[in-house]
Amino acid sequence: MVELAQRYGSGPVPLSEVAAAQEVSLPYLEQVVRPLRRAGLLTSTRGASGGYTLARPPDQITVGDVIRVLEGAIVPIRCVTDQSCSPCTLEGHCATKSVWEIVRDRLTETLDSITLADLRSCS
Repeated sequence: MVELAQRYGSGPVPLSEVAAAQEVSLPYLEQVVRPLRRAGLLTSTRGASGGYTLARPPDQITVGDVIRVLEGAIVPIRCVTDQSCSPCTLEGHCATKSVWEIVRDRLTETLDSITLADLRSCS
């Protein structure tokens, strides 16, 4: 996503170029882009000059957006999701759950405050 942010506005970028620039395997990258495209973070163009582009400007896509698509909820442990702690026997009187909720909230705030444009300027 950072590679595509760096090339934003230059037209579609073939995955082979992204794979080479980021030193990742093309088959791995092909698997990663599918959910990103389905989630509306990427668009694809077919054909000889085809490839992928960000669906929105880099300053409108956060690291949190990308992580949630690829990894799911941003939580340090399961019991601070919207689900119950079941089968945890401490549910209802857990001494550390509030700490994990704070960690989750701060992590989410941080990841949602960093955009691809921010990362583009770091590289």
